[in-house]
Order: sequence, then C-alpha cells, then structure tokens
Amino acid sequence: MKLSTKGRYAVMAMADLARRSVKAPVTLADIASRQSISLSYLEQLFARLRKAGLVESVRGPGGGYTLSRAAESIRVFDIMAAVDESVDVTRCEGEAKGCMDDGRRCITHDLWDELSRHIYLFLGSITLEDVIAGRVMGAARGANEMAAEVMAAE
Repeated sequence: MKLSTKGRYAVMAMADLARRSVKAPVTLADIASRQSISLSYLEQLFARLRKAGLVESVRGPGGGYTLSRAAESIRVFDIMAAVDESVDVTRCEGEAKGCMDDGRRCITHDLWDELSRHIYLFLGSITLEDVIAGRVMGAARGANEMAAEVMAAE
C-alpha cells in the first residue's frame, strides 16, 4: 500500500488547522501556503472533510475553517475515511471476490488482510491532538519489540 496524497495532505492540513484555529478560523490559502499544497486540491479535500463533519466553515471577513470538534476526538482514521483513503493492502481491495482470475483469494491474502487491520487499528488509535502534540513516536512500540525479537532469532 502506498498512501496517496489525498490521505497524506488531508492529515497535514487537519494538523495545521488544529494548531492554528484555536483563536480564529484559518483560511485554506494559509494552510496551502504553509504546507505546500495546491489550494484547489485543498478545497476538494475540505469539501469532503466538511461533508464528514470534521470541519466547519465560517463565512465573511475573518472567515475560514475550524475543527468541528476537539482535536482529541478526531482520529487520523476519521480523516482518512473522510477523503476516501483506503487502508486495505490486499490485492483485491476488500472485494468479496478474490484477487485471482478464477475468483479465489491469493495465497498471501490473509497476511495482507491482517496488515490492513493493524493499519486501521493504529490510525484509529492516534488522534489529531496526538499528532500536533508529538505523541506519535513510539505508538507502535509493540511492533518494534516484535521485530527486534524476530531479528534476534535469525
């Protein structure tokens, strides 16, 4: 799985918004400038984020966007889902039919399906507040310890 710009930029923009919108609404032009994201692309993303209820728009002078709820209640997975970013790494991408030409699942399907579940759980456990407060490093510590054990066993 390769994370597309859609998911990456949506999370970057939301983190920027979470940091800056405490005092007043933030314009998309300001976010676009700070994060080096195309304004037109950001407008498309924010239309989806607004539809999902993650942001609110404020019209008029001094207008812009604010979070619709506290950053500690918005999970990274919520943002990814709002912009239709998949975390499914199987070749069949969750289709009921398997990924093989004859409709069967490939021999490694369960491996990739389980990885997708771990990604979902990880992104669902990290909030926007965690991201802006720098509390993400070490969040997958259990996975790192397991990797060290595997390396030591070899």
